[in-house]
Amino acid sequence: MSPDPHSASADLGYASVGEVLDWLDSGEVTSELLLSTLHERVSALEEEGPALHAIAGLDERALEDARRLDDERRRGERRGPLHGVPVLVKDNIEALGLPGLAGSTSLENRPSADSTLVRRLREAGALVWGSTNLSEWANIRSSNSTSGWSATGGLVANPWALDRSAGGSSSGSGAAMAAGYGPLAIGTETDGSITCPASLNGVAGLKPTVGSVSRDGVVPISHSQDSPGPLARDVDSLSRALEVLLGRPREVPERVRFSRARTWSTGHPGTDALLERVLDDLGRDLDLLDTRPPVPHERVGEDELTVLLCELHDDLSAYLAARPGEGPRSIAEVIRHEDAHAGRELVFFGHDLLERSLATGGRAHPDYAGARERNLAWARETLESALGEGDVALSGAYAPAWKSDLVNGDHPAGVSPAIQAAAIAGWPILSLPAGLVGELPVGLTLVARAGEEWALLEAARHLERLVAPVGRPTWTVPGRG
Repeated sequence: MSPDPHSASADLGYASVGEVLDWLDSGEVTSELLLSTLHERVSALEEEGPALHAIAGLDERALEDARRLDDERRRGERRGPLHGVPVLVKDNIEALGLPGLAGSTSLENRPSADSTLVRRLREAGALVWGSTNLSEWANIRSSNSTSGWSATGGLVANPWALDRSAGGSSSGSGAAMAAGYGPLAIGTETDGSITCPASLNGVAGLKPTVGSVSRDGVVPISHSQDSPGPLARDVDSLSRALEVLLGRPREVPERVRFSRARTWSTGHPGTDALLERVLDDLGRDLDLLDTRPPVPHERVGEDELTVLLCELHDDLSAYLAARPGEGPRSIAEVIRHEDAHAGRELVFFGHDLLERSLATGGRAHPDYAGARERNLAWARETLESALGEGDVALSGAYAPAWKSDLVNGDHPAGVSPAIQAAAIAGWPILSLPAGLVGELPVGLTLVARAGEEWALLEAARHLERLVAPVGRPTWTVPGRG
């Protein structure tokens, strides 16, 4: 085990959004200095050090943008609440100056315009300086895939233990926040793609209510379940980001009632034991309502996959057909490209999910409507049962990070049913660091009803003060402890 060998840049790299804004307002640092330091840190950790493969691309114009933001600040001008704050975005989100490839070599052309969410970030003064690597096509390509791997970016490593998974599909966003690559990153989630990397990398991550944050210019999977959302190291940073992404100020609820979903365990003994202790401790400070929601049966997962593959057929095809420049115009063309470039695209696993999606014919498939109806009924029943009279339900998130295996794919040791239920219903969900199991971080999951992001964040803010911080990654190297 070794400490971060690049601690000189860590003080700036591990700052929260609030701390960065305080430093910028006081003149203690400038956006240019902050960004230069982050560039040095990325270079040290990606090129000279452990090679996290967390970064997909850097915007060559970002230093010039930083100087412009600094000049505006000196003149007393503020574009918005994130003026001068560096932000990374997942590489399935279109941003001028960044790849926007979704990890695939088929999307050769760079975006010709900012996505709506990136435009909102820039209008708020954010310095969008780089994009993060991800599970290719956001983990909807193969049933035997390895989270965090893409043909364009390689395999993202977990800063806590470099042979462990960073989760997916917002793998690079989670690893970047754990590695001290600035105060804020944006990911996307269909089912677990923000909460999993947040839990495995020991950071905070929020998936807002589906449809509340613009998905324009985001490579899609499912209009029923997709949502962009922020990852950071503290709840306040998530709140500041959400204000911008939603386009409205935060609302502080008068009170938040907590429910403890006792049947929402991960199935991993060490993780569940830790979370039991954490929730028992919280129960001494909070009035926790006990609930026992039903857990998913096998049909739930089968129905969800049917829905996702049918919606992928329609949603991704429409996106590809409308994307400017060269590149595939359909899922069939993506498959043909990957077959033609198998030495790079198919070296570790195939694309059976893309093939199955193509075969569905989309939402017109006779199984689609019934699968979605059953899925929603189960998800809403289990979520309402979990909440009961409460506003926010608490449970575990994921077992600790598993060893990455490019041959056999992912093998997580456990996950809370909260993740799937919230994903299917489109309700907001947040992962907050809860502690360490075997020197690896695990998260606490918070779920609220649709549209209740501010109750979720207020609850998380309160819990953050009560739960001991997990600290910074240990950078364990395989074979060295």
